[in-house]
Amino acid sequence: MKKLVIVISLLSMMVLLLTGCGGSDSVKSSGEAKKQKITIITYANWNPFEYLDKGELVGFDVDLAKALAEEAGYEYEIKNVGWDAMFAELKNKTADVGISGITITDERKQTYDFSHPYFVSRQSIVVKQDSSVQTGEDLKEKIVAVQSGSTGQEAVEKLMGKNNEKIKKEKSGLTYMDMIHGDADAVVGDDTSNKAFVSSNSNEKVRIIQDEKTFSPEYFGIMYQKDSAVKAAFDKALHTLYENGKYAELYKKWFKVEPNMEELKAQEK
Repeated sequence: MKKLVIVISLLSMMVLLLTGCGGSDSVKSSGEAKKQKITIITYANWNPFEYLDKGELVGFDVDLAKALAEEAGYEYEIKNVGWDAMFAELKNKTADVGISGITITDERKQTYDFSHPYFVSRQSIVVKQDSSVQTGEDLKEKIVAVQSGSTGQEAVEKLMGKNNEKIKKEKSGLTYMDMIHGDADAVVGDDTSNKAFVSSNSNEKVRIIQDEKTFSPEYFGIMYQKDSAVKAAFDKALHTLYENGKYAELYKKWFKVEPNMEELKAQEK
């Protein structure tokens, strides 16, 4: 009788053990393990990279951030904050990812981590059709409007001197109004923005000057907290989007041209 009780007890224990293992596997297979949620921040003031369309946050950077988070396996929230607030939140570790046409610079790399470049940007000049300006060198005696705090400002300060009174620093969008109204002779800014402005304001009789000798290429990066735990997964996801064609699909959607994938892939090395 004792032997029978012992056998029954052993069998009961085995059933419990098997049931426990099966339960664990079923939780994993059902996908109930909660994904880590991250906060992505941007400054929605730059069409077509990020802007508000009837209250909805849209743009190339927005679509790319969503695709990267999904590929990397994160749940995410995307918030629209101010330009300065974006840097402050990442520095204070109240957000995980910043994407807003942010140029990678050595100075910024001291405080933040960056992805490999995901966009190659170039500064260009916008002037009226009858302007005498032909190159960057011609700007030195002109009044030049730039967006305050932008790399366009940095480029013009490098050309004309940091404290030059002829550099007019404005909020985004006002630079073009200065030129049109005669308060500035030229605008220097990102070529993508300049092309969008000229295309949508053909009645203003303005033109673009591209001078790569004066203005070298810039590289936009995704910005993270210093020593970020998210960066490696996003870098891997970005490479995957390059390879599977998703990046090119998003690029063509917003810029209507094919991206130079070879130039971008070379920046991964």
